[in-house]
Amino acid sequence: MANRDYYEVLGISKSASTDEIKKAFRTLARKYHPDVNKASDAGERFKEINQAYSVLSDPQKRSQYDQFGHAAPGFGGGPGFEGFDFSEMFRGGFSGGFGENPMEDIFESFFGGGGRRRQGPRRGDDLRYDIEITLEEAATGVEKELNIPHYVSCKTCKGTGAKPGTKPEKCGTCGGSGQIRRVQRTMLGNFTQVSVCPDCRGSGEVIKSACPECRGRGQVRATHKVMVKIPAGVETGNKLRIPKAGDTGEKGGGPGDLYIFISVKDNPMFERDGADLHYSAKITFVQAALGHDLDVPTIEGSAVLKVPAGTQPNTVLRMREKGLPHLNSHAKGDLYIHIEVATPSGLNKEEIELLKKFGKIRDEL
Repeated sequence: MANRDYYEVLGISKSASTDEIKKAFRTLARKYHPDVNKASDAGERFKEINQAYSVLSDPQKRSQYDQFGHAAPGFGGGPGFEGFDFSEMFRGGFSGGFGENPMEDIFESFFGGGGRRRQGPRRGDDLRYDIEITLEEAATGVEKELNIPHYVSCKTCKGTGAKPGTKPEKCGTCGGSGQIRRVQRTMLGNFTQVSVCPDCRGSGEVIKSACPECRGRGQVRATHKVMVKIPAGVETGNKLRIPKAGDTGEKGGGPGDLYIFISVKDNPMFERDGADLHYSAKITFVQAALGHDLDVPTIEGSAVLKVPAGTQPNTVLRMREKGLPHLNSHAKGDLYIHIEVATPSGLNKEEIELLKKFGKIRDEL
């Protein structure tokens, strides 16, 4: 592959700030990693992205690149992650966006184990499950039984990926290290170039005879039931973490976690504002003038609201602690009743006369 301008690879300008370089790298690394993107050119794009980042994220290397381009010593073009040792990023890394070490977080999501070499135990992937509940369920809390698809260790090969009776063998290309190291001689000295072994893809092992059940993966897809207790007071956007309910780890690695993302359905009767609820109630002109005991719905059933005499249109009355519970608290929100006064229409003669008399009396007061 011909060397492309590193700024073009990351889609940034030559005046891009350090934060802009980091942001572009994180986005592209997730998009083009071969374990996620199955396009034929994803692997090459991923290598190219990492190579560009290794140079532009280092002020000294970036300065050399800006002056000499790909002719700068130590990071010439070519296949693989040449001129870029991942261990440097794991030790230093950068912060912001993912955690204290975003590069490690990226590898955590792709490989399940941060910056460790892939031949060791790898933690299973975290899983996400989206669930929708009603406003009534959010008010009381609810327990749900979920069927979660996830990966478990293959029972046929016991997670090795090798056909029963065989076992993975040490990779002859990298000697089991998972890495290929090359030494490049330059006018400034020797530079060690590190790339992931193309034969074992960094695992340090190769499988000559794959397990017929899992086809060499060491894991198979399965479904397990998880009971989830959703507490009262949850809102859309809240999430729950179920430890060790994600994918099973590889080679003795621990399982990932399950994250439940919650959304609460809109309710046709109430409008929610945190723990408070709002309800619109219509009353007649007479009820507004004389006062009225109004039956109103609440999240727990019906209740009586005393509408005082002389209530005006658009008055808002409050019913204390008739709203939703606050999350992780015994306190409750309020229910606000928005009063709408209905103007009578289609009056008959008698009603018209009565209103005229009423209006005349009010004028004389």
